[in-house]
Amino acid sequence: MDVGTAKPTAEEQRLAPHHMIDVVDPDEHFDAALFAAQADGVIEALAGKGVLPVVAGGTGLYVKALLHGLSAAIPSDKAITARLTEEAEAEGPASLYTRLASVDPVYAARISDQDSVRIVRALSVFEATGKPFSTHHTEHGFAESRYDALKICLFSDREVLYDRINRRVDLMVEEGLLDEVRGLLARGYHRGLKSMGSIGYRHMVEHLEDGVSWEETIRLLKRDTRRFAKRQLTWFRADSEMVWLDPGDRAGLVSAVDEFII
Repeated sequence: MDVGTAKPTAEEQRLAPHHMIDVVDPDEHFDAALFAAQADGVIEALAGKGVLPVVAGGTGLYVKALLHGLSAAIPSDKAITARLTEEAEAEGPASLYTRLASVDPVYAARISDQDSVRIVRALSVFEATGKPFSTHHTEHGFAESRYDALKICLFSDREVLYDRINRRVDLMVEEGLLDEVRGLLARGYHRGLKSMGSIGYRHMVEHLEDGVSWEETIRLLKRDTRRFAKRQLTWFRADSEMVWLDPGDRAGLVSAVDEFII
């Protein structure tokens, strides 16, 4: 899964050592807790060499799990989860997402309307406890910081951001995203896998297996990527410690890092 994940090129990895790339196969389970555990090991090893690590990426929950840990198990009900899962498979996730948005708009704003796993989980918790899924996270508070970290979010004006997203999609297509997904399917990595349901991969599968036209596939991929970026911003805006910088503001970046290190 190289093209659709924008994996750093060999040249980029030569210029700066990268870690935790190619650590799992597409059909292996992986979540925020596993990420934090693996990242802890890498950070400890780098710290032993006097190297300051940079954690790069846009998945807010994974970053939060690394910096603050995860909440204790949030109660749900297996029977409720099974029922909601059947509904999602029979009717699609959109109707469940609408239901989630009505009872927990805060969490709904953070996830995709196609993310069946998270939609079912959040609705199951709500039905089992009578409390929104987001409330459980708020009550946990993520209060204790496990690391002394500088958090930076790169942000451009919406028009600039959306243009970059559209061009990124075009570039992924040029680099062979469709062939990559075709090859993954041929190797048995089916559409039911969480990895194959992610942005880009899901869209290519729908083109290959459902007959969605190429023009519509690209339109939906660009739209859904823009929506994902919007959810990312919603998540990071809730973090009062976040430093916001324009991607071209190298002086501001260097200044923020220098101040943090000193």
